[in-house]
Amino acid sequence: MAKYLLLKHYRSSHAIAKDELVPMDQWTPDEVTAHIDFMRRVADELRERGEFVDGQALSPEGTFVRYDGEGRPPVTDGPFAETKDLIAGWMIVDVDSQERAYEAAARLSAAPGAGGEPIHEWIEVRPFLGEPPVVTE
Repeated sequence: MAKYLLLKHYRSSHAIAKDELVPMDQWTPDEVTAHIDFMRRVADELRERGEFVDGQALSPEGTFVRYDGEGRPPVTDGPFAETKDLIAGWMIVDVDSQERAYEAAARLSAAPGAGGEPIHEWIEVRPFLGEPPVVTE
């Protein structure tokens, strides 16, 4: 088994559908509920297979922070990511193969959006790093 992080992105500019995706803040309450219910069903399916580890939706708000030297306050002014670069949520799966991680991501990509149609959302699949390499000299 190997763990993979499945990252949901706000990337409406990369939609496969003919029309641009309608941002979630413009969906009807029923459309939002249908989307969230779908995500819960997928998590339940993965849980039944013993593959679900964890997952969370994220707010579009966030702040970039970096270390700017000892005794100095953290820097929080920028960079300012475009909406398409923000992460909407994540799920961790523990699966038998990379191909299975791709299958789980594709299933998540079919979540309904405005009008109840699948949004064909891009899901980034990232394997967890195993043990760090051993450096010998």
